[in-house]
Amino acid sequence: GNSHTKCAKVSGETSANYHPHGNEVIYPTLVRMAQSWSLRYPLVDGQGNFGSIDGDEAAAMRYTECRLTPIAMEMLEDLDRETVDFMPNYLQEAFEPLVLPGKFPNLICNGSQGIAVGMATNLPPHNLTEVCNAILMRIKDPHCTLDEIMTVLPGPDFPTYGIIMGQKGIRSAYETGRGSIVLQAKTMIEPGEGGKSTIVVTEIPYQVNKRTLIENIARIAKEKKLDGILNVQDYSDKRGMRIEIDIRRDVNPNRALNYLLKQTNLRTTFGAIMLSLVDGAPRTAPLMSMLDAYIAHRRDVIIRRTRYELYRALEEVHLNEGYQIARRFLDEVIALIRRSPDAGAARTELVRGFDMSAFQANAILALPLRNLTQLEQLRLEREYKDALRRVHNLMDILNDEVRLVQVLTEEVTALRDKHG
Repeated sequence: GNSHTKCAKVSGETSANYHPHGNEVIYPTLVRMAQSWSLRYPLVDGQGNFGSIDGDEAAAMRYTECRLTPIAMEMLEDLDRETVDFMPNYLQEAFEPLVLPGKFPNLICNGSQGIAVGMATNLPPHNLTEVCNAILMRIKDPHCTLDEIMTVLPGPDFPTYGIIMGQKGIRSAYETGRGSIVLQAKTMIEPGEGGKSTIVVTEIPYQVNKRTLIENIARIAKEKKLDGILNVQDYSDKRGMRIEIDIRRDVNPNRALNYLLKQTNLRTTFGAIMLSLVDGAPRTAPLMSMLDAYIAHRRDVIIRRTRYELYRALEEVHLNEGYQIARRFLDEVIALIRRSPDAGAARTELVRGFDMSAFQANAILALPLRNLTQLEQLRLEREYKDALRRVHNLMDILNDEVRLVQVLTEEVTALRDKHG
């Protein structure tokens, strides 16, 4: 939609119709989907207080408002065109989709963390442009190697930025489905007043709470765990993050920085476990199989959408063919209608006399007189030709693998250029 709705309403509707759990689990999920430091591509556009990277809580759901972000709309596109299977909701009152059409590759781009019984998943987020380029490469050459893919998709892309140390962990995660990715804060060393030096932190690793991090550094300074770390100040504001750590003048700042990287969350590891549901069962899905699953799903969606549109277009052709018959035998049709005792008889006669279907006969009986003008007749003819062209084009996509791949490629490219 275009306007924001109260989160309490969205949360309530969700638990009423789709999700037999309480608002105390639904609302925090909604909040997380609106946080730019939690999701690489937020799916909810929030209005109000949705918390902060310092771990502040969001306001109560009766105060906050939300709507879908444009990227979330891409996941729902064509949902109304019979592109995916539906199942009854838990109340057996309405229907809900089994999966979403999912043009936006959410699982790869936003990642996911989850713990089920005896198995965990931890998927790192990625950059949409890079993911789209990897998908396009895979569509073009289904036999390409992981090394080739990694030239366009070199690794994860975390919403809090920071630095990924080394390629080994990434490579292992993409190949085997498991790998340890080392994340480090972005730091610089600046000269301070009176010969002191200052370590400045501008980006921190993913899922690190800034407030807790600063408290830990402050504790190190206070307890003099490392001689020379004096104090820490947080100067972050709307423009960005800035944490300053003062170092005594006679101490090497690089030594202090190395100590902090070891002792605090300025350096963390992201243990990637690429586990996801494939055909309804949890499987380890390395990068290539995730790309392939996305491509297979989108192919299926495009075929089903094309079929849906084809049926609509065929109906239109059928209707317009009825109009063309009426145009060709206009005087006879009018005479026939005038001598019929009632509409039912007229319909029967049209079907018998002009070899029409009942659907076409009804359409002709409902045709306004203004459609008999020459201009309107030209319009009807143009519509007929357009409908025929559309049917031809849709049949072409369904019958020709090259055309199908072309549609798929165009959609991924458009997604990349619009949101990447």
